[in-house]
Amino acid sequence: MTQHYIVIGNPIAHSKSPEIHAQFATQSGSDISYRRQYCPDDASSFTAVIEAFFNGGGVGANVTVPFKQIAYDCCAARGGLSEHAKVAGAVNTLSLNKTLIDSGTPIAEAIYGDNTDGQGLVNHITSLDWPLAGARVALIGAGGAARGVILPLLRADISSLTIANRTLSKATDLVKELGTASDTIDQHHIDTCATSELSGQFDIIINATSIGLSGDTLPLADDLQAQYAYDMMYGRTLPFLQHFSKRGAQTSDGYGMLIGQAALSFERWTGHNIDVVKATDALSRR
Repeated sequence: MTQHYIVIGNPIAHSKSPEIHAQFATQSGSDISYRRQYCPDDASSFTAVIEAFFNGGGVGANVTVPFKQIAYDCCAARGGLSEHAKVAGAVNTLSLNKTLIDSGTPIAEAIYGDNTDGQGLVNHITSLDWPLAGARVALIGAGGAARGVILPLLRADISSLTIANRTLSKATDLVKELGTASDTIDQHHIDTCATSELSGQFDIIINATSIGLSGDTLPLADDLQAQYAYDMMYGRTLPFLQHFSKRGAQTSDGYGMLIGQAALSFERWTGHNIDVVKATDALSRR
């Protein structure tokens, strides 16, 4: 029987998730329907959409901007949250808590939230053969994209992490907040600085801001160097990657992270492990 999935967002017409999950279904031999779901930008509309979807037999949903925080709040009050979702303060994957369902809890109160973004990033970097273990990593940005990847990066056994942000206090506050939410983060010393003051040599530098979408550039120091540079954005020429490519770094945009986080969602829903490299190759040929 066909299993039904959606991705919820506003806007949503641009989402590549249906094509990605269709490729996963082909690879795993699964019978699924995966569609885009537009939702008005307010919490009550989002709640109505997910309740109607799951009550109608839906199996799983992805959540994209601007609803990841709303999804977090919804799951915190209902079926619960994974550790990654709790630390990130955001949810990108929804499913049903089977334990609650089996105990007679109404479906609307058994919606469970996870966040696969950070592990999707780590998995993609690993697939690129960029060494994470022992790496000195710089992460630029202190917003939602950054907070979702900090715990998975630390668990990948990097040697150090520096978080840079235009407003230093935001980076400092983020480290304090996440340290309270996670013993793993609390036990690591994470450096913070203003973006313009980020300097020296790093193994990997990651841009978790959306500045590349506007064509603007980050205020990067002249002596900032990295062997590898990663931008979470994708789908266009990114000034951040151009900057480090000119300095001899290997670079990658975030398309592989998009596929990686989607694969983890698919695996959680269906139990099928996805060959992400194979799926990426197939999607790139389209």
